[in-house]
Amino acid sequence: MDFGFLDVQHIRMKKIGAYALLFRNSIAKGTWKKYGFEEGYEQDNLIFAVLIYIMEQSLKEDICTIDHIGTFIDEVNNLYFKKGITYEECKELGEFIVNTILCDEGKAMYFKAYDFKVGEYKNINISFIKNKMEYIEGVRRVSYSLTDDGYSLLLSTLEIEENLKMTIHEIVFKMHLEKASYDKAVDDIKNIFNMLRIRVQSMEDAIRKIKENPLAYSTEDYKSMMDGNLELLDNTKKKFIIHREMVKEKIQEFIEHDIHIKELNKEEKENLNNLNIIEQYLSRTIDEDQRVLRKHFDLKEVYGKELENISKMSLIERFNFRTEVYEKVLDNPNRLEDIDIFLRPLFKMMPQKFYNINKALEYQKTIRKNEIEEDEEITFNEKDFIEAENKKKLEKLEKYKGVIQIILELAIQRGSISLGDINSLIKESEVLINTLIPTVEIFREVIIEMLKNKSIDIAEIREERKNSVETGEIEFQLNKSILEIIDENRSFKNIAKIRVYKLLNNEDIKLEGLRNENGEIKNFICSDISFKIIKAGGLKL
Repeated sequence: MDFGFLDVQHIRMKKIGAYALLFRNSIAKGTWKKYGFEEGYEQDNLIFAVLIYIMEQSLKEDICTIDHIGTFIDEVNNLYFKKGITYEECKELGEFIVNTILCDEGKAMYFKAYDFKVGEYKNINISFIKNKMEYIEGVRRVSYSLTDDGYSLLLSTLEIEENLKMTIHEIVFKMHLEKASYDKAVDDIKNIFNMLRIRVQSMEDAIRKIKENPLAYSTEDYKSMMDGNLELLDNTKKKFIIHREMVKEKIQEFIEHDIHIKELNKEEKENLNNLNIIEQYLSRTIDEDQRVLRKHFDLKEVYGKELENISKMSLIERFNFRTEVYEKVLDNPNRLEDIDIFLRPLFKMMPQKFYNINKALEYQKTIRKNEIEEDEEITFNEKDFIEAENKKKLEKLEKYKGVIQIILELAIQRGSISLGDINSLIKESEVLINTLIPTVEIFREVIIEMLKNKSIDIAEIREERKNSVETGEIEFQLNKSILEIIDENRSFKNIAKIRVYKLLNNEDIKLEGLRNENGEIKNFICSDISFKIIKAGGLKL
């Protein structure tokens, strides 16, 4: 029997592998029951709802953090699933879906697919989402977006080749326009626009991969991408311009109908509104088509340049300067007379020059001559380096403890204190603000750790510390730091419990004029938080 039909089996198995990995990470997870999603079909529906939400944010090129995903789950749950969970639990559920199910807790996900041509299993890497750091109102947050595998997973129900998708969608769109099914034509043109946007994002990812490591981007991937672009760009713009002109004519007919006969009825108004949406998306689609063209040439230029650089590197003969030059000159100083022969090739190639009009219009700062310093020999001592690093860590740890101590002191004076009250106090004292908030990052980490613990029982953590084994690492640990502060300060001896919780009915607190680790002035916005002290015997201090 001829088994040629199995030659591309491993390619098809990537689609199956995406579903297999997704359900493998989800099935038999007890976390679902905590939030009321006990049935497998409920879990699967919510997973794909979250994936589709991330895709929508990716296509709009909007930020998508865990807070956004938690808000989405909360709204969907209130409207449809009707599970008895709070907003905080929805946020926790979103973090579980993203980190555990979609990202497998940060581990690379592989699916074994049998390659019948080679006769062995191949590891296929599959990732659904990617993340990048974004600054939101001065706070560093993680934003998520779909990868190519994620898009492929959600669009795989089309079951057609990549280069045919645009053609089929364009034919269906044209048919709906001719039949005056404008509501369906709106969906068609949105899908076409989304496909072009996905294409642009795929090329941007390809350019990034090539710049990071050209050898990681195969010639087959490059050829497939470039051929797909050429097929996509062939007559696409002309077709969409013709469709836009036709839509404009139909809109004009509606306008003339409105002026010369009577006002439009409800159905005609809906059709006119759909035509306006179609015209807008056609214009955006034509612009996106131009982006595809630009990215096509950018990809071609980057790939060619990186391959050229790799080929040049293979011709370079490397040597050890110390052994081949420095030591030989020390052995025979007369060789310095011919050193120019050795160094001459370094100055042979003239650098390419170009005129940058932007630099010509910039404000020119005074360039001071650097003082000439004498060369000196620098020796590196590993022990000194480690001691210097440990000293930095200890200084940072003291800043963490300073934040906790100030919070406890302020809370003990009143029994409990909120972040809003603290904000009022620190405005009056620069010393207090520097101790309480040495940097935004340190303050934020302390608050998050305290919120995670919610109720800190001093007796319990003291017992835990007795049975724990110290690793010797110098790092911030909330419980350890609290115990050290209490043991060092007599006024804290009666503290039995520390309770930390959000004040949901209060307005958000805006802390102004704070410094981050880079020394930049930032504003910090967060929920109002209460810190309550319970002394031994159960009474509030």
